[in-house]
Order: sequence, then C-alpha cells, then structure tokens
Amino acid sequence: MALVARTLRRSFLETRSILPPTFLLPFRANITTVAHSNETGNLTELPIQASQSIPIVKDIQENAIPISQTPKLPHPPRPTTQNKNAPPSPLTPSIRHLLPLLHTQPSHYLTIHLHGHPYLITKGDTVRLPFLMPNVKPGDVLRLDRATHIGSRDYTLKAPEAIKGTRDNVKKILYLDERLFVCRATVVGIESEPMRVMEKTKRRQRHVKHVYSKHKFTILKISEVEVRSLEEYEALLEPHER
Repeated sequence: MALVARTLRRSFLETRSILPPTFLLPFRANITTVAHSNETGNLTELPIQASQSIPIVKDIQENAIPISQTPKLPHPPRPTTQNKNAPPSPLTPSIRHLLPLLHTQPSHYLTIHLHGHPYLITKGDTVRLPFLMPNVKPGDVLRLDRATHIGSRDYTLKAPEAIKGTRDNVKKILYLDERLFVCRATVVGIESEPMRVMEKTKRRQRHVKHVYSKHKFTILKISEVEVRSLEEYEALLEPHER
C-alpha cells in the first residue's frame, strides 16, 4: 500500500507541473462570475452631456465663412513663348567687364582652332599647318573665327569649358563669339617635305614593295589681330537681337 500511495503522489505532482501558467490560459479564465447590478448608484456620470454639444455646433456654424465669400487669389502669370524660346544674350557680365580692358591693351594674342588643332598666335606669326588646306592658293586672305582665348599681358577672356565626350556623343569645344575680335591670315605658300620611301617585304615570297610618300603643308601668316571695343560689339549685336 505504501508503494501504491507513493506512485499516486508522484503522478499527482507531475500533473501539477505540466499545467500551463495562468497567462497562457484562454480569455474565459479571466472572466469573473460576480453579478453586477444596474442600480443608479453604480452608474458613473459622463464628463460631457449631450445637451452641451448644441451651443458648440451653433458657434461653429456662426463663425464659418461661406465658400462664396472666400477671397480668390490671383493666378500667377504664365510665361510667354517668346521669353521661353529666346536664346541667352551673348553679352555676359564677364565680357562687359573685360572687353574694355582688353581693348585698351597694346598687343593681343589668340588661341585659334584650325581643323581641330589649337594654335597660340599673335600678329606677325607664321603658322605651318600639318596638312594641305584645300581650295586655297598663295595670296588668299582667310578670316579665322574660332578662338577659345583672347588675351593680353594683363587680362584674358576665356570661352566656356568644353563638354566632355561620351561613348555616344563626341567632345564639343565651345568658342568665343566671332564678333568680339578680328583675325585674318594670308596664305604665304605651300611647302613639301622630301620624298619618303618605305620598303614592305612579304614574309614568305620575300617580295619587296616600295611605297612613296611626299606630304604638303600650307603656310599662313597672321596679318591682323584686333579686339573690338564694347560699343562696336553692342552695335553688331543689335541687328541680331531685333
């Protein structure tokens, strides 16, 4: 009997330890069975009665502004097509400031571009182009209108920075306005280098082929370099702005 009582006691203790805690029990376990009476003493009064909301609604209705009396704000003016499509003026503040100073200097230099090659020139210089310029002959006067720098001993006017090229678009060089300066060059003559002979030998047949080449170059002499004044530049801009 003592052994049976010991096993029953052990099984009873094990069942008590298996029971879950009270917070895991269903919601019904927290519901009490105490009855609540509906007497007037147990009811609490509401903080705001229904009769007190009537004057608040009346005040809101009296202070409300009708929609028809609200002031109408003026619409902002729409940009015109002329201002939107108008190109920017070439007379920038830097040109307005530097051009009179450059005009008063005794001598000037330019960085001109010929077929993509830059040349730093001044009046009286001789330029030997690395190619034969087509459709020109000695004695022709050329107007050079692509320049990135106009400078003197004390001042320099630069063009905007070049736009870098990408895989789809090539590099784009921005030049100064050609009406800012006058640069003329005279074709002096055409020079040619000595005859070059290149030997090309076949690898197996050992046949030797001779290739002859003789390049020609155009010689230019800068005859005129002039920087216009601000008044002359503005006079040239007026017909285009109209």
